Amino acid sequence: MPVKIRLTRMGKKKQPSYRVVVIDSRKQRDGKYIEQIGRYDARENPSLIEIDNARAVDWLQKGAQPTDRAKKLLEISGAWTEFRVARGDIHVVVDKPKKKAEPKPVILDEIVQEAAAEAALETAAEAEAELTEEVVVAEEVVVAEEVVAEGSDEA
Repeated sequence: MPVKIRLTRMGKKKQPSYRVVVIDSRKQRDGKYIEQIGRYDARENPSLIEIDNARAVDWLQKGAQPTDRAKKLLEISGAWTEFRVARGDIHVVVDKPKKKAEPKPVILDEIVQEAAAEAALETAAEAEAELTEEVVVAEEVVVAEEVVAEGSDEA
């Protein structure tokens, strides 16, 4: 059974949209299809092309032949390239990245956060020092009042 990947016309008069389908090549254009693998609407700006790449590659590997327009849509969606890589027509060389000791980039937010943390620590230290001075002053006042009170009791 010769299988094709082609477009089936849908939509109203003068408002076409298409389905990308897998169909027996002997069937009529809008006849019963085996599977719908995508859709295409040229009237939208930009054109809408939705294709299930995994299913398209699967059908291409099984021997389905795309029409010219369907092949162009498969190229745009990336399914045709996936098929050619899987078939071995395109050899992909993957370079292993060399590990370099790159300095960690300093982000402005980190600098601001560190500065805010240091300022908070300094403010806390200053507040504690002021509190300590107030306590010492208060203790001296209490001691002085006790001395004055003892002096007035003796007289």
